[in-house]
Amino acid sequence: MRRAFAGLDEVMNSAPVMPVIVIDRLEHAVPLARALVAGGVRVLEVTLRTPVALDAIRAIADAVPEAIVGAGTLLNAHDLQAAGQAGARFGVSPGATVDLLRAARAGGWTFLPGVMTPSEAMVALAEGFHALKFFPAVPAGGVEMLKAIGGPLPQLRFCPTGGISPATAPDFLALANVDCIGGSWLAPRPLIEAEDWDAITALAQQSTRLPRG
Repeated sequence: MRRAFAGLDEVMNSAPVMPVIVIDRLEHAVPLARALVAGGVRVLEVTLRTPVALDAIRAIADAVPEAIVGAGTLLNAHDLQAAGQAGARFGVSPGATVDLLRAARAGGWTFLPGVMTPSEAMVALAEGFHALKFFPAVPAGGVEMLKAIGGPLPQLRFCPTGGISPATAPDFLALANVDCIGGSWLAPRPLIEAEDWDAITALAQQSTRLPRG
C-alpha cells in the first residue's frame, strides 16, 4: 500500500545518523526496526540489495508505524514504483540519472539522489533537488570535498554516506551543508544475525548524541 511521503526536513533532521540497512532475513525486519526506534532513530533506509528488501519495508511500515521507513539503492522508475507500493515514505539512490530524477519528481517523492561531483550536484539541482546523498563519501573526498562543493553551491544540503565511522562522523556533522549522515554501523550484519537487538538499540542511542554543526 502506498503511504504518504515523509517531509524532507523530517527525513534529514530527525537524527544525526540515518541507518543504512541490509536485511537478509524477513523475520529480522520488524525487531530491527523496533530496536532502532527504541534507541531514538526513526528514519530508516532499507536498501534494495536483497530479495526480501521490499517485503521488509512493507513489514516495517505495517508493524512499526512510528518508524519512517524509506528505500535505498533505487536505480530506476520501476524501483520507485515497487518501493512506493511497499510503503516506503522516502527514497535514496546511489547515483542519479535524469530519468530517475524526473520519475521521482513526477511521483512526488521525498528523494535524496546520490551525487559525487559538482557536475552531478548541478544536474540534480537543475531537476529541482536541493537535498542530496553524497556517495561514496570517504572515497569521493570526504569532508574536504563537501567543504569545496559548499562554496559554489551553498544552497545544497547533504547526507554523506559511505565509509563514515563513529569516529569520523562528528567531522562530517560539523559541516554547514550536512544535515545528517548515513551509516551502516547502526545495524551491522553480525548483530542482526545474532538477533542482539539490545546492542543495536545501544548503538542507536549513541548515535543520537553525536553533535551537529
